[in-house]
Amino acid sequence: MAKDSVYRITEIVGTSKKSWEDAAANAVNTASETIRDLRVAEIVKLDMVVKDGKVTAYRARVALSFKYNPKK
Repeated sequence: MAKDSVYRITEIVGTSKKSWEDAAANAVNTASETIRDLRVAEIVKLDMVVKDGKVTAYRARVALSFKYNPKK
């Protein structure tokens, strides 16, 4: 019989000087270096950093879902 799974969700923020898409991809790519069994990435919020009336960075808040495997 297959065991039911449990998933954990955590939020991180990725940044980019180019676009929101790159900011979100940066968040997922960086997180995937240390998070095992990453399953879903959901964009929660998009915003920009503005300096002297100009956009200087794009930010994407991303909710990551990954399989939870507590140590026994």
